[in-house]
Amino acid sequence: MTTTDTPRFRIWPPIALGVPLLVGVAISKLWGDPFPITRALRPAGWAIVAAFALWNGWALALMARSRIALLPGGTTRAILDRGPFSVSRNPLYLGLIALDVALALAPSAWALLAVPIGLLALTWGAVLPEERYLRAKFGAEYEAYSRRVRRWL
Repeated sequence: MTTTDTPRFRIWPPIALGVPLLVGVAISKLWGDPFPITRALRPAGWAIVAAFALWNGWALALMARSRIALLPGGTTRAILDRGPFSVSRNPLYLGLIALDVALALAPSAWALLAVPIGLLALTWGAVLPEERYLRAKFGAEYEAYSRRVRRWL
């Protein structure tokens, strides 16, 4: 078995989360929602967007300083285990999931209900292939990191 120096995603992460979101919004527009999402939740959505921007900004800044690929699927040169990477092995994906929830809160109950579908697609399509890649590339170092830091939180 040959290992490329990039993870071989089955689904690009923004697609894994974005498609269920858009399908949910479309269903809401066509047939309505199974339950109302009140306008009172919109501030919560904006707070989540702000948290996403700070969290992902922190992770991206750390990656840039460490000279690690910023886009999903790029070559990884080192295992980051500080900052948000000390809390989650997938802080950028965690931020995308939070953004997905925030965006779903505004327009669509169906989009909110579709978040778990996006999470499953993200895990199958990106997280598991990325973990295989990191195990193959970094071996014991990645295994030790995996024991210390959870996949999500």
